Amino acid sequence: MGRSIEPLVLVSGIEIVFFDAGETLLHPHPSFPELFARTAQAQGHDVSIEDATKVQARLAPHLVELAEDTGVEKPSLHAEDSRRFWSFLYRRLLKELGIEDEQLVSVLYKTFSDISSYALFDDVLPALQRLEAEGYRLGLISNFEQWLEEMLVELEIGHLFEVRIVSGAEGVEKPDLRIYELALERAGADPRAAVHVGDSPAMDAEPAAAAGMEAVLLDRLGRYRNYPGTVISSLNELAGVVSDLPRERRGS
Repeated sequence: MGRSIEPLVLVSGIEIVFFDAGETLLHPHPSFPELFARTAQAQGHDVSIEDATKVQARLAPHLVELAEDTGVEKPSLHAEDSRRFWSFLYRRLLKELGIEDEQLVSVLYKTFSDISSYALFDDVLPALQRLEAEGYRLGLISNFEQWLEEMLVELEIGHLFEVRIVSGAEGVEKPDLRIYELALERAGADPRAAVHVGDSPAMDAEPAAAAGMEAVLLDRLGRYRNYPGTVISSLNELAGVVSDLPRERRGS
């Protein structure tokens, strides 16, 4: 007998586009290396932007393993776990620079937990406004502490999202499929009519696809050139990509 072929299912159309927050919509301002270096310099350490950039690039591929070493599985759910998790990572970055300074670790945590330390990427507002103008609903699914809600208001984009699922408020983090299912339930949306856009294959694209959604990986720095799914380098490309969806799918 030949291999059975599942029937093609045509999805009627995309209705809602969900976004990740950190490194998708917003970023440390003016950048992580610049803010890190500036904070270290203010505490009396000779750390250049170039130094911080090199250390970030060196450790970035190993952040998942480093995060496991903190012993904190879900850092955004509780304030103390968040402090422990991020303090560990800042301490590790400083170690690469030959610096041991617990006071600086505390100051870095405070700095990167301050709403004023963040800004939107330049392509965010045009992309959101275009999608909204074309009739798409907008949503947010983010691993972040509860204060993300306040930051979205300060950045003047909170009102654009019909559904906002923030892990620190909901008690569940990506890549757990329940956070995607919760977002879909709140939106009253079929996963086949939803897109999720984020900057991480493991935390955004792959679990979103596993939840039945269309997944778009935002790769601003060209880190995932061989990723097999849908990849964009700027949110300026997103509306065009979404308009080409959905594609034919196999299955019932």
